Amino acid sequence: MNSSKPLLEPLRVRIRRFQFIVGLGFLALILGSILSVGLSQRLAGRVQALPFDWLRFAIGLGVQKLWVLAVLPGLCYGAARVIDLRALPTALGAAVSGQVFILALEFVQDGVDGWVERGWIVIGLEWAVFALGVWLGQLAVKRGRVAATTREAQVRERASVRADEYAEFLREAERAGEKIAQRDEAKASEVAETAGASAPESSEPATGEKSKTPAA
Repeated sequence: MNSSKPLLEPLRVRIRRFQFIVGLGFLALILGSILSVGLSQRLAGRVQALPFDWLRFAIGLGVQKLWVLAVLPGLCYGAARVIDLRALPTALGAAVSGQVFILALEFVQDGVDGWVERGWIVIGLEWAVFALGVWLGQLAVKRGRVAATTREAQVRERASVRADEYAEFLREAERAGEKIAQRDEAKASEVAETAGASAPESSEPATGEKSKTPAA
């Protein structure tokens, strides 16, 4: 059992990474759908007032794909600053997980006829926007890793500076301790010399008095 744990650990790491990427795609889809609904409600009147159909279609497509154009790159950037992620697998896996969910909903609602009615040009443009979102997600992961590396370097630099300051503080404390010890030793030697010098002086008068006393 113990020998099989090192062999299964890489597989567990890959499964957890896959689950994280899929969850990242679903989270981007949910948040992006909420933002798209709110934004489309606010821009509905202004977009309908535009004179060009292609412009209305472009704005509508951008709002519809907001989850892969803005939300997913933002989540990828934030996740890459915390976790060591690979750029293309993370962005592509998260985008595909969200897009598969959208395709499943469209198939349940309209079936294959809904895709045929939309036309290949519209479907091609949607997939082009999807590819753009994958590229933006990949770029966001790369920038997130660069930011994380820079932050780690700054943290290591600050830690080294603090370690140097602490070492310097210890050296200063040792020097101060040595000076205090030297002063104490000097004071102790001075006290010993003073006591040694005063001891003979105090004994001389006593011996003189004994010599002056007449014998009985």
